[in-house]
Amino acid sequence: MTTTDDRIHDDGQDEDSRRLAELGYKQELRRTWSGFSNFAISFSIISILAGCFTTFGQAWNNGGPVAISWGWPLISLFILIIGFCLAELVSAYPTAGGIYWWAAKLGRPIHGWFTGWFNLIGLVAVTASVDYGCATFLNLTLSALFGGWAGTLHQAFLLFVIILALHCAINIFGHRIIDVLQNVSVWWHVAGAAAVVLILAFVPDRHQSFQFVFTERFNHSGFGGGTGDATFWFYVLPLGFLLTQYTITGFDACAHVSEETRGASQAAARGLWQSIFYSAIGGWVLLLAFLFAATNVDAINKAGGFSGAIFATALTPFFYKAVIIISTIGQFFCGMSCVTSMSRMTYAFSRDRAVPGWRHWSAVNRNGTPVRAILAASVAGLVLTLPALYQSKAGVPVAFYAVVSVAVIGLYLAFLIPIALRLRMGDRFEPGPWTLGRLSRPLGWIAVIEIVIISIYFILPIVPAGVPGNADFSWSAVNYAPIAVGGMVLAVGLWWFASARNWFTGPRRTVEAPESTAG
Repeated sequence: MTTTDDRIHDDGQDEDSRRLAELGYKQELRRTWSGFSNFAISFSIISILAGCFTTFGQAWNNGGPVAISWGWPLISLFILIIGFCLAELVSAYPTAGGIYWWAAKLGRPIHGWFTGWFNLIGLVAVTASVDYGCATFLNLTLSALFGGWAGTLHQAFLLFVIILALHCAINIFGHRIIDVLQNVSVWWHVAGAAAVVLILAFVPDRHQSFQFVFTERFNHSGFGGGTGDATFWFYVLPLGFLLTQYTITGFDACAHVSEETRGASQAAARGLWQSIFYSAIGGWVLLLAFLFAATNVDAINKAGGFSGAIFATALTPFFYKAVIIISTIGQFFCGMSCVTSMSRMTYAFSRDRAVPGWRHWSAVNRNGTPVRAILAASVAGLVLTLPALYQSKAGVPVAFYAVVSVAVIGLYLAFLIPIALRLRMGDRFEPGPWTLGRLSRPLGWIAVIEIVIISIYFILPIVPAGVPGNADFSWSAVNYAPIAVGGMVLAVGLWWFASARNWFTGPRRTVEAPESTAG
């Protein structure tokens, strides 16, 4: 017997499939995700239990408390504006290719080509950075629980490989429960973050003052002469904003799983901006709890600003371990979601024949899972993270921050192109059900300017030893983000002009659009 709910569900599925066919694609992935599951994957990838913990030191060293207490809400506002612009686009074009599909649709094949590669390298880097950060915290957890575990750099990398392999396995064999795990991840992040805030509020014997949290400035970067000159305000402090810009990223996952989401034109748009909004609020509360508990400033400085030093000095051993474990599990969920998003982008870009060996990476198994895309993209993330095997003499995890910078630059440049093309189209753009209306133009310009500025900052040296010609110059201290991103741009640019422009025509239709039934 068919119920009314079943018919509504089927009608929704038919509408989604019809819209996908209008965009040129056959429904191959399983459309089983709810709107909440769509929101959940981006919320999990943003993961305040990951970015706030792993990149806290970048803001602590480059600006100090003000880079966090004031920098976080300021940069979050700009990111939310970017999210609004992308939400309007995903509502109009709910496809797995997402960002690059929009660029090709709004512009020409060359726009889709570069956007796709920016997006793909950004997703590979964000997956690698999250899993490496998870490995770092798991390394710390094992050191705290087992006295024989040394917690060395090479042990952290081994854990990174194991975690990455586990995430591949979950995405390949857990196709029936992956959306459920995304939902579980949301509640873990909400409950876990709340537990950490409560622990930091009630367990420490004393807390920092409001004056410290909202006015104190640090400059441990090695650049400039203190915290009052132009170098601090225009170079050092903006480097600290990497904490926010990196943590709140990966929200394009809502687009990448839109072909698996029911009612995608509305659900994916809402999921995208809401994941940013709620993460921004939750992350700010969590980070303020960090700062109020950061009473042993000397110990935190000695640890390079690592957030674990806050918990080790402010909490009892039991609660210290509890906080680290909560964060580690949250980061594990985050990495799982990253692999899902990364593999869908690899699948979609390969489906349009833009990736070498595209026939392999665009294949799905009988369960609708792009197994080969999952494996290939994960191996690429492993290769990108190899420099993390070498310790920087500066005592700062430069290789990790470089991977983080690659992720931020790659993803946000991919966002920039379709937003700019949307601005160029003006009134010729045909919006979907979720639209910004008259606000699309001013918000679009704000988004473009912010992305250009942060992309410049995050290719700059993080420490003086990474500046060529410096007396203490060391290759292990070099921010290799410009090398990775620049090398990619050069490679795909040469490939485009030498060959791809002759055969890459943008998104390729795999099904003819359905005929209109309008009378």
